Amino acid sequence: MFRLFFQDNPFREAAKGMARGAFVTGLFLIGFGMLVFILRDLFAFLAAAIFFMAGFSAIGYAVRLFILQHKMKNTDDAYRKNVQIHYDDDDY
Repeated sequence: MFRLFFQDNPFREAAKGMARGAFVTGLFLIGFGMLVFILRDLFAFLAAAIFFMAGFSAIGYAVRLFILQHKMKNTDDAYRKNVQIHYDDDDY
């Protein structure tokens, strides 16, 4: 009656679970490798598209930064709240 609640060896069960996970991972890796081998043109196109999008994104970000720094350079309101500039009268 109490035999249903008793498991053999927890290390054995853990090893079996890890073996199953490694086996499934190996099958997935082999399958993905075969897909890349068969559809290499498609994967090359996808990789190229990702690099193009990343490049255009970087260029857009750079243009935005150039525009913002140009706007900051041309603004005349250099007023800062709670900031006072003191000059020594001896220098002039």
